[in-house]
Formats: sequence, C-alpha cells, structure tokens
Amino acid sequence: MSRKWEHLVWIVLLLMASCAKKKDMRTFEVFETAANGNKFEKIAPSTSNTVDATIKLFPDQKYQTITGFGGAFTEASAHLLNQLGQDNRKKILEAYFGSEGAQYSLTRTHMNSCDFSLGNYSYAPVEGDVNLQHFSIDEDRDDLIPMIKEAMAISSEGFKIIASPWTAPPWMKDNKQWVGGKLLPEYYDTWALFFSKYVDAYKEEGIDIWGFTVENEPLGNGNNWESMHFAPNEMSFFVQNHLGPKLKELEKENIKILGYDQNREHLQEWVDAMYGDNQSANYFSGTAIHWYASTYEIFPEALQYAHEKAPDKYLIQTEACVDAEVPKWKDDAWYWSKEATDWGWDWAPEDQKYLHPKYVPVYRYARDIIGCLNNWVDGWVDWNMVLDRQGGPNWFGNWCVAPVIVDTEKDEVYYTPLYYTLMHFSRFIRPGAHRIGFKNSDGTLLTTAAQNTDGSIIVVLLNQGNSKKTYELVLGDETMKIEMQAQALQTVVIPAEN
Repeated sequence: MSRKWEHLVWIVLLLMASCAKKKDMRTFEVFETAANGNKFEKIAPSTSNTVDATIKLFPDQKYQTITGFGGAFTEASAHLLNQLGQDNRKKILEAYFGSEGAQYSLTRTHMNSCDFSLGNYSYAPVEGDVNLQHFSIDEDRDDLIPMIKEAMAISSEGFKIIASPWTAPPWMKDNKQWVGGKLLPEYYDTWALFFSKYVDAYKEEGIDIWGFTVENEPLGNGNNWESMHFAPNEMSFFVQNHLGPKLKELEKENIKILGYDQNREHLQEWVDAMYGDNQSANYFSGTAIHWYASTYEIFPEALQYAHEKAPDKYLIQTEACVDAEVPKWKDDAWYWSKEATDWGWDWAPEDQKYLHPKYVPVYRYARDIIGCLNNWVDGWVDWNMVLDRQGGPNWFGNWCVAPVIVDTEKDEVYYTPLYYTLMHFSRFIRPGAHRIGFKNSDGTLLTTAAQNTDGSIIVVLLNQGNSKKTYELVLGDETMKIEMQAQALQTVVIPAEN
C-alpha cells in the first residue's frame, strides 16, 4: 500500500474514532427566575463563545436520599383561603400541589393552636381529662382539614405531613399558661396519648400523618406565643420512656419522631442527647431544624455533625420564613433587594447582631436550600403557604411573609418571587432522589444537584452577582452551555438516558 493510501486510511480511522466518542446531546430544559422579571421562564441553550464557569456532574457519587420539599398548613392560611373566591382558592392550591405547579411533597401542620392561629385552642380542653375522653379536633374542621383534603385531591403523587405541637394544654403544664412552662411529669403519659389520638382523629378524616416533631422550638421564644420548654435530656427522656413506647403499644411505630425542631446553632448538644444511647436513638427517626439563628449563615459544621452522629436518620428543615416583616404587595423588586430584616435586627444580643444583617429574601431562601442540601439535609419545609397583606392573621401580631399573599377584600392574589424560588427545587427534585456529586470552577455560582429515581438529573444554581454568567454543564461526554442572568436562580432538567 502506498504512503498516500496509508495516510488516507489513518484519517478515516481517526474520524471514525472521533465520531464514536460523540453522542447526541439530550434535550435538556432550563427554567429561570430573575430580578429582571423572569418567573420560572424557559431559557434556550446559550450560543455564546465564552464560558465563565464549568460544572462537572458525577451521578455515581450519591449522598442523602431526598424526603421532599414544601410548606405548612396553618389555620391562618386555611382561614384566608376560605375568604377568597373559589377560583382563586383553587388556583393557589393548584400552584402548590398541582402537576403544573410546585408539586409540594413534604408539609407540616400544627397540633393545637400556634401563633398563626386565630386564637388559643387545644384538642384536650377539659382539665384533668388524663385519658383524653373529650379529645376533639373540631377546631380544625372549618379551615385546616378542608385545606389539607383539597390539596390531597389535587396532588397526583401525594405528600407527607409532619405535625408539630407548640404546647400542651395549659392544665398539663407547671405554669398553667399557653406560653412557656414545662410539661408536668404526671402528664407525660397523657401527652404521649395525645399524639396517638391526633393520628386516629386525622385518619378518620382520611388524612395520614407521616411524622411528628416532639415540640416546636423547645428552647422557647420569649414570652410571646404558644410554647413549652424541653431541655435536650428531658425531650429524650419523654420520647424514650413515653412517646415512643406509647406509639409502639398502639401499633403506630411507623410514625416518624423528629427531635429538637429549632435553630441550628444548638444542634450538636441536641443530637448528642437524642442519639446518646441506643434506647433513645431507636425511637428517634431524625432531627428537625429551623433557620432563624442567622440571615446568612447555614451552620454547615452543625449540619455535618448531626449527619455524622446519625447518618441513617432524617435531617429535615421544618420551618423558615421572612419573619418580623409586613409583606410587600406586588413589589417584586423588594424581594430581590437587600432590605429585609429579621427579629435579630432589633432584638438579638449585641454579640450576635452580626448574624442578622439586612438580606435579599430570594437569596436567603435559595442559598439556604442549596446549602442545606449540600450538607446532608434531606427535606426542606417553608412556613405559612398563604398570608394576608398584614402578614397574618396572627393572634399575637407576629407578622411574617409567605410565598403567596392575598387581599381577601378584593379577592386578589400575589405570587411573590419566593413562590417561584421554592418551585425551582420542589417541582423537579422528587422524593427518593439522591443528591449527587459535582465540581464547580466558580465558587460564587452556588450549585446543588440530584438524580431522581427515573434517572433524570436536576441542577439548581444561584447567581447572586450583578453580571450575566455563561456556564457549561459537563455530564460524561456531554456538554451543555447555558447563559444565566444577573441576580437569578435556574433549574436545569436533564432527562434520563434512553
């Protein structure tokens, strides 16, 4: 064979090898919410020749299994839905639970009243009723139960419900008050029975309770709304000797028990108590946390410690909101601006003020969810789904912001940028997904990634900068180039391989 023909053969072989390495790029989708006005808009692939960041995905690196994302059913939200016209009521519930909406998969509700109730109430109002013969959930029948049942009818895949008490009825407590105090030891068994009665009562309504937190904010909240105090060892004692055995005795041991349920800065001492010995650890299914200790710090070391202490247990963020603020009505720009303050802006001790600077609401939500996922949290639940223009109703006047704000007098609804922010995670990262590994060349482009049970890969990114960025996603031998606006959140959906 002549040199000329040898040369041509080698060219052909090289071209064939090169073609063999290439695959057709999967048809991926990109959704963006940004300060420029985009609200979950579908974005076309980038044609730019520049690349500001490269993110490599590693599906074989699997971390925690995702439990879900969602928000809370409160009496305040349910009451407001009842004041709206039927069209808007249904649209809101479709927006949260429908197949074209956020598809919430993990939710929370309160047992007895909370600050976002219309007033104080208990399912066990009769003093001395130690066997709870007068237990009744009638207080929930007008508002809460109809909201939950309508959401269940809309949701195609269903959702889990975590129930949390803010306090036992005052007659069970040492101070006989709705606020503060401790559960009297002589009522430990009665209070454990209360949880079982609640499960049965809701079951009769066709509503299954997936899990409990033992007590909302056991460290207390000052002299404000409903509360009841537990120290870490006290809660562990109650669960180990009363709540856990009672649920087992009544054949409800499948109900998950989540301990703690407050801010992350005290997480270490709580998981040490909860998982300190096998007897206690066997009854706890996991740990619940809130975000109110800081407007920017996610406390990654505390989250990692909690995971390492009990790697087979749930670690669920059960409450977060823009607190101590009256909602801004139809003002998207505010949610993208560094103007929000929280309780700590005014009330934190001087040595903790630095944890509570002004912040951008959208950034705080997206940054926290991404940070939580990247540090072993498997579920993330927002607070009220719906509030009014005052940030209530709230019997104490503890105003907050919700993703959806309503004006009941005018029958108007405002879907804030926070609603779309949550949807970037909840709609596509489904229960059973695994967080997966990635390598990001740009640390300012906050990123997390997960793979669903159907094989699809979901990547969520936050650009807090004032400039556009073009990044490439690398998955094996496939590369996807995407442009992202300044001040933007994106979700990339990569379908499973055929």
